[in-house]
Amino acid sequence: MVKTLSGTLFKNMIANGAANLKNNHQEINSLNVFPVPDGDTGTNMQMTIMAGTNEAVNTNSKSIVDVSKILSRGCLMGARGNSGVILSQFFRGLYSKLSIIKNGSATIDEFIDSLVGGYEMAYKAVMTPVEGTILTVVRESAEAVKARRSEIDSIEDVLKIYLEEATKSLDRTPEILPVLKEAGVVDAGGAGFIKIIEGMLLAVQGEKIEILDEPIIHETPKEENIFEINQEDIKFGYCTEFIVKLYDQASFNQKTLQGILENMGDSLVLVQDEELLKVHVHTNQPGVIITLGQKYGELQTMKVDNMRLQNSAMLESFDRENVIDDNALTDSDEVFQLVNEERVNYGIIAVASGVGIKKVFKELGVHYIIDGGQTMNPPTDEFVKAIEELNADNIIILPNNGNIILTAEQAAQLVEDSNVRVLKTKSIPGGYFSMMMFDETLDIDENMEVMTEALSSVKTGELTYSVKDTTYNGFEIKKGDFIGITGGKIVASAEKRIDSMKKLIDELIDEETEITSIFYGRDVELSEAEEISEYIYSINPHVEIELIDGRQDIYSYIIAAE
Repeated sequence: MVKTLSGTLFKNMIANGAANLKNNHQEINSLNVFPVPDGDTGTNMQMTIMAGTNEAVNTNSKSIVDVSKILSRGCLMGARGNSGVILSQFFRGLYSKLSIIKNGSATIDEFIDSLVGGYEMAYKAVMTPVEGTILTVVRESAEAVKARRSEIDSIEDVLKIYLEEATKSLDRTPEILPVLKEAGVVDAGGAGFIKIIEGMLLAVQGEKIEILDEPIIHETPKEENIFEINQEDIKFGYCTEFIVKLYDQASFNQKTLQGILENMGDSLVLVQDEELLKVHVHTNQPGVIITLGQKYGELQTMKVDNMRLQNSAMLESFDRENVIDDNALTDSDEVFQLVNEERVNYGIIAVASGVGIKKVFKELGVHYIIDGGQTMNPPTDEFVKAIEELNADNIIILPNNGNIILTAEQAAQLVEDSNVRVLKTKSIPGGYFSMMMFDETLDIDENMEVMTEALSSVKTGELTYSVKDTTYNGFEIKKGDFIGITGGKIVASAEKRIDSMKKLIDELIDEETEITSIFYGRDVELSEAEEISEYIYSINPHVEIELIDGRQDIYSYIIAAE
């Protein structure tokens, strides 16, 4: 009977929990309320916890304080989507409580207290917590464990009761959130969290879960950067990453190390969290740089990739000065990322996918585009890297997706030498119209005000297809039907795409509409998009219509009306 939780056992628990979630993440994805092909809660959560687990299990420390801290940092930097951010904050809360214990193992009461700290920190991460979600599950299960303390004699008992109560809480989520009940599902984030706890309990019971090698079914592959580049064009050939635990946090001077590394490579990112320092740099001297890092602290993790070898199989590098062909669009998706060697006033970061959409954002003045969106929620460290490379006094981030806002806000809190603001754009059209209002001569508060005001005047909609049979908002939806979404609700459903699109337009366009922008996707021919334009003119002959070949996946149409 295990009565204390050591760092070694905790590593086994986390590895088991991560493996169990990874093996079942597609099941979690299928719990999406909307029947659209962007259910990515399971994917985001497993990528978040795997980022932390990969770092935590590689530490030689047997102290639960050290292990939980490294886990917290790894999850923080690897967090993807709202569910991933909440999960990373849960583990941060665990660490905040475990960090004050006096030895390398936690007692039963200290472990229970850390579970309470986990839910408290998770709630703090969300501006407006919604009950009936993963937040409710982590809170109710921890509170129940405290209430049933007299029944507990071991770490195993803690996890048994925690899992039992978490399962009950998950089963109640449809009664708390009507949208779950209507869709006939429980909360996906809560379900993913339970997979982690199941794995942790099995580890305590002596069972190890192996990660299954199964094909991913629903996940959309990330679009490649496929423009041509020769190996000779790679100036610094080794992507070098490592984490060190600083010997002397108080005397460490990040600017000094930054100055040295900038002379030895490019694409430099330095992130410090208390005594942990994470370094990412492209260099021709990886061994020298790692040795330099060891001068400041104990090496925790390291990774070196030969980008020249990788380039022969997959083109990963990009021209940071001019990567988008302004003369013609092809199916090649490209990323625009500006690196400023000298300090500048403004830097604008946008999240987008689809070569046409990225091109439009570049033309509007966006300086750095992070590849992502539906099914591809970028992690925290991609935002941190973008902020560092822009080297600007003021930075505005356009997440362009409601599931990315928390990640962007989390990244903004990690950077101290820039004034970073997150404009809460929940869609591509929202980011598009807000960028039209950006004025570099205004200060950041004024820009945030006028850009936010632009968001409030835009109505947006998306057209995609259903991945399952369901009933929602009065619609009997069949798998493969085309569905229109606006305001977070399904407002149109039809077997034919153009029929559903016309129903969606009826919800968005009226006689008062002045401007309509339509981003049409890879699967749409220009002739069909023009037919849609004619339908809009039949409703309002005076409206100004802009057709944009967005080349986005998943959504056949993304439309904005102002």
